[in-house]
Amino acid sequence: MGLLGIAFLLPFLWMLSTSFKLEKDVFNFPIQWLPQQWNLIENYKQVWSGDFARYYGNSIYITLATTIINVLICALAAYGFSKLRFPGRDAMFIVVLALYMVPPQASLVPQFLLFNWLNLIDTHLGLILINSFSIIGAFMLKQFFMGVNNEYLESARMDGAGHFRSFLQIAFPLIRPAVATYAILRFIWTWNDYQYPLIFLKSKELFTIQLGIRLFGDQYGDVYSLMMAGAVSAILPLLIIFALGQKQVIEGIALGGVKG
Repeated sequence: MGLLGIAFLLPFLWMLSTSFKLEKDVFNFPIQWLPQQWNLIENYKQVWSGDFARYYGNSIYITLATTIINVLICALAAYGFSKLRFPGRDAMFIVVLALYMVPPQASLVPQFLLFNWLNLIDTHLGLILINSFSIIGAFMLKQFFMGVNNEYLESARMDGAGHFRSFLQIAFPLIRPAVATYAILRFIWTWNDYQYPLIFLKSKELFTIQLGIRLFGDQYGDVYSLMMAGAVSAILPLLIIFALGQKQVIEGIALGGVKG
């Protein structure tokens, strides 16, 4: 497993090393994992000299807003499907799961027409709303809510707490590792999303980092040291968010294993 892990890390290590190389040293053979002549600043300085910072800021704003809204809506839906009793609940959940089998590409045209009618095309708000709910997120969190003892919620109701208060102050904190795990996954999925920004955004000043990398590639695609510097910059938030949240991810996986 260790050797396999190293094999998976090699492309990333080459990308990181190349981002600090002079262009003439990129394809030296055998591969030089440590640059003979370090170029610590110039590659990154050139990458960030254009509109890269604007694309970066757009992605951070869209990803954070989408993650917060998505996690809240999915958690509310999961709580409703697991802890509330109402006619047709199970049938409705089966319908929701069935919709997960529909490829997202099949609904792109209806979504585009709807958002165009709402004047949300070429806006960050439209991009946030299109990703504000996830069936897999609701399904994942529902499994954890089912593990919350109903006696806690019944005690809260006897003390006069409503459903929303029971959700917010009792059920939600009890599955915090699972919520953190899903939030990290949602952050990664949204940050890496290329399809929806490509279709829903037209103005360059609204582009996300993924579209910005494409534009940067059109301009500097044959300069690999600059491309690797841009790629390293693009994945940096993912490394930071995982490093900060890996404890919660491990706890969430362990909690899921115990509940299973």
